Amino acid sequence: MTASAVRARHRSARRPVTPLTDFATAATGTLAQAGRRTAVVAATTGLMVSAVAVPAASAATASGDQAALPSVDTAALTASAKTVLETAPVVTAPADAAWSFETPAVTAVVPEPEPEPEPVRTTTSRSAQRATVETAAATEVAAAAVPQSVAGNAVLEVAARYVGVPYVSGGTTPDGFDCSGFVSYVYAQLGISLPRTSSAIKAAGTVISASEAQPGDLIWSPGHISIYAGGDQQIDSPRPGKTIQFRSIWQSNPTFIRIG
Repeated sequence: MTASAVRARHRSARRPVTPLTDFATAATGTLAQAGRRTAVVAATTGLMVSAVAVPAASAATASGDQAALPSVDTAALTASAKTVLETAPVVTAPADAAWSFETPAVTAVVPEPEPEPEPVRTTTSRSAQRATVETAAATEVAAAAVPQSVAGNAVLEVAARYVGVPYVSGGTTPDGFDCSGFVSYVYAQLGISLPRTSSAIKAAGTVISASEAQPGDLIWSPGHISIYAGGDQQIDSPRPGKTIQFRSIWQSNPTFIRIG
């Protein structure tokens, strides 16, 4: 049997290869290339950037933590790049830095419009308006019926002031008159005092004929007395529901009385 002089060759021990080996090698190469590019950009822009690059041969520390990543080697930079890098200020910012700014509050003041004046509303009832119109109409009619004999006659001029005053039983004031209260009040304005009742007034005067009667004399009939206004007219306070007015002589056989 012939002995072979060639010795067998044995492969040296190698690190076991797993599916993750190729992935780690590719990632390490990418980071190293990115680190070199970052150093060049920092040198040209004047910023100091601490780039990280993991060499392909780096391994974990003895304690199990990841190895510290070395800074970018600037020895290969050009002289001009080194000058820029050395004179450039160091700018750092914390990783959690946040930008913020305040916006001033703007308040627009709009003047309130002036309120429009409210329309004035009258609360006069229809009945009150009707009464006012009727009173004014009655006054105009009474004034139109004033005979010409009033002018220049003191008694009739005073009596005409109270045209339209209502009849009030027992009344002796401009708030309301009865027949004798009206006659007594008119003569009292001229300084002549007369009795309170119609019969007492007749007794205080002098009876005259109708032909002798003058405006301002009195006309008497049982239970009533008035002031003669000349012609066929008289002025008196007739009865409840009526007012002082000039009207025709209605008595069939009146008695004329002269005072004084």
